[in-house]
Amino acid sequence: MAFEDLEVWKRSAALSAEVYLVLKDLKDYGFKDQITRSCLSISSNVAEGIERKTSKDTLKFLTYSQGSCAEFRSQTYIGIKINYIPSKIGHQWVQESKEISAMIIGLSKSIAN
Repeated sequence: MAFEDLEVWKRSAALSAEVYLVLKDLKDYGFKDQITRSCLSISSNVAEGIERKTSKDTLKFLTYSQGSCAEFRSQTYIGIKINYIPSKIGHQWVQESKEISAMIIGLSKSIAN
């Protein structure tokens, strides 16, 4: 299975690209760097995990990816509160990251069995 064929990778990569585009003019470089890196880590860890040779390694990287989803969500909530992220967009990102997280859980269960 190629990671590029996985819907979870496609959706998380698309989310990451959107985050970069929406925040491209944000001057708080610390915040921007942290939220873009956490979001980028979601798809990156899915890709790295799928390319690993053992199920144990794959599951470890999928766990990292799920953790990055939570980190990204936390940062998004804060970004909304401090008016760095428009509320409507931020809530869409939160919902998308929840759905991606659920997909990662499903993929992990599939690999574990």
